[in-house]
Amino acid sequence: MATGRALTTETEREYLRGEHGDQRMYEARSRVKARIREKLTEDVELLEEEAPELLEELRDVVCEEE
Repeated sequence: MATGRALTTETEREYLRGEHGDQRMYEARSRVKARIREKLTEDVELLEEEAPELLEELRDVVCEEE
């Protein structure tokens, strides 16, 4: 199983939960938002072209209904 981060580091997860104050939370939100808009978009485009089955797996996880 893969280890490490997907969109956030463990520290950023703490920041997003507000465990280190509002300023750190806003900074973490900004970094994650940039990753979504930039890097995730690139990854989705790559998967679309080169590994559509992995893109489908990503969609299954992200779009999973509760």
